[in-house]
Amino acid sequence: MKIIFAGTPDFAASALQALIDAGHEITLVLTQPDRPSGRGMKLTASAVKEVAVAHQIPVYQPEKLRTSEQQAPLQGIDADIMVVAAYGIILPQSVLDLPRLGCLNIHASLLPRWRGAAPIQRAILAGDTETGITIMQMDAGLDTGDMLSIHRTAIEPTDNATSLHDKLAVQGAQAIVAALADLPQLQAQRQAQPEAGVTYAEKLKKEEAQIDWLQDAVQLDRMIRAFNPFPSAQSSWQGQPVKIWQASVCDGQGQAGQILALEKDAIVVACGVGTLRITELQKAGGKRLGAQAFLSGNELSIGQFFGQ
Repeated sequence: MKIIFAGTPDFAASALQALIDAGHEITLVLTQPDRPSGRGMKLTASAVKEVAVAHQIPVYQPEKLRTSEQQAPLQGIDADIMVVAAYGIILPQSVLDLPRLGCLNIHASLLPRWRGAAPIQRAILAGDTETGITIMQMDAGLDTGDMLSIHRTAIEPTDNATSLHDKLAVQGAQAIVAALADLPQLQAQRQAQPEAGVTYAEKLKKEEAQIDWLQDAVQLDRMIRAFNPFPSAQSSWQGQPVKIWQASVCDGQGQAGQILALEKDAIVVACGVGTLRITELQKAGGKRLGAQAFLSGNELSIGQFFGQ
C-alpha cells in the first residue's frame, strides 16, 4: 500500500516508525517546517522529519496546503491512503480527496470527546479516568469524521501529560498498523460519531498555567499533571516565579497558599479545599529539583505563602 504520512511531533513519529517496521511503502512525508528551538533558537527538524530522513523517505514541509501550487507535490504520487497524526496544518477537501482510500487520522481521545488540539491535557484536567485512540476516516470538519476503530486506556491518578502521551503514542502506532491490515472491513463498518458527548480540547495557553491557591487541591493536582511539561503549572514564592512539576493531594486545611509543613521530601501547601504535597519544583533560572534538594538550597518556613 502506497502511503503519504503527515505528522510532526513525537506522537506522530511513533506511528510513522511503526508503519515502516510493518513494511508499508511510505512515498512522501509531510511535516511542519523546521522551527527555532532551545536556548540558542537553532532551527530544529520535527521528530517525524528525523524518522523520515533516517529512512531516506522524501520530506515535504509546506507552511500551508491551500493552493494548487502547495498541493502539487502530492498530486503526482497516486497514493492509496494518507495517514495523519498531529500534523498541525489543516487539510482542505481537495487534499483529503487525493488518496484512493482517503485519509485516516490517529486521534488521542475517545471521540467525540476532546476533538481538537490538546486532547491528552484536557482529559487529565477534566479528571477523566479513561481515554484512548480513535482511528478516524477524515472529513473536512475538526475531528468529525467516521470512526473506524476505538482503543481504550485508563488514565491513572499519577499520569501526567508526558506519561499519558507516551502510552497513547504506542497505542496509536499499534492501532494504525492494525487498521491498515483490516482496512476494507473497517471502512465498510465505519460509524458516525454520536451527537451526544461532544467536547473540544482547546489549544493550551500559558496564562492557564497560573495556580490559584483558592481552588480545590484535587483540581490543582490535575492542573499540575496536565500541564507537565507544557506550559507547566506556575506560582510564585517571595516574589519569584516558581514552577510546580509534581504534587499530590493530602489531608489538611489552612489559608490558601500557606505552607503548613516542611517534610523531608515535600512541601505541604494549603489550598481552597484540602492541601497539596509538592515534591518537585523549579525556581526561575534554576533546575527542576526534588523538594528535599529545593529545601536544602532555599529557606522556606511554615506559615509563608506561595502565590505572593
